[in-house]
Amino acid sequence: MKLDEEKQLIRSAQKDPEVFGRIYDLYYSKIFGYILKRTANLEVARDICSETFFKAFRKLWQFRWKNVPFSAWLYKIAINEINQYFRKGEYKSVSLDVLVATGIEPVSREDQERELIEAEDILQRHKEFLRVQKRISRLDKKYQEVLTLRFFEKKSIKEIAEILSKPEGTIKSLIHRALKKLQKEMQPFTSTGIVDSERSVSLLIE
Repeated sequence: MKLDEEKQLIRSAQKDPEVFGRIYDLYYSKIFGYILKRTANLEVARDICSETFFKAFRKLWQFRWKNVPFSAWLYKIAINEINQYFRKGEYKSVSLDVLVATGIEPVSREDQERELIEAEDILQRHKEFLRVQKRISRLDKKYQEVLTLRFFEKKSIKEIAEILSKPEGTIKSLIHRALKKLQKEMQPFTSTGIVDSERSVSLLIE
């Protein structure tokens, strides 16, 4: 969706809550996928995703257009919820029923369940992903954020800078340092004891 089209959609949703259902349909898969890759836990990912959209709906009137994709705002909310989960080691969220009760019709529960089944199958088949994700989860949250956005979500440096509200130079530096730290985390689990950054990246995006 072009920025001007997205801007109009958000303005419409701010005036008519039922339009938020379209926003949910457009961005659910992206946000859910990001959360799943950060947590590697299907139930937690579903709960955090529900809470992310609930908070976006509740605070939509506060959103101010800055010529940046709306998804950047959703990612910020999701990142805050993920950080809360990692701090507390548990997560409690509202139900999607709350959104439905307000008149919003999100994607069907059948579609959600199918997506969860597909996600579970992917996680089970890609054990390499789980291994690398476990190492990433040991890094500081600032490194987890940039690695996941860059290599799992395939976001550009500019997009990550928009999501995290940081200069592009800072994002590049964070990614560089994150890869170095991931390299150290991966070393004990290789036959040679040596893992370069390129190999780490290849594991991340397989």
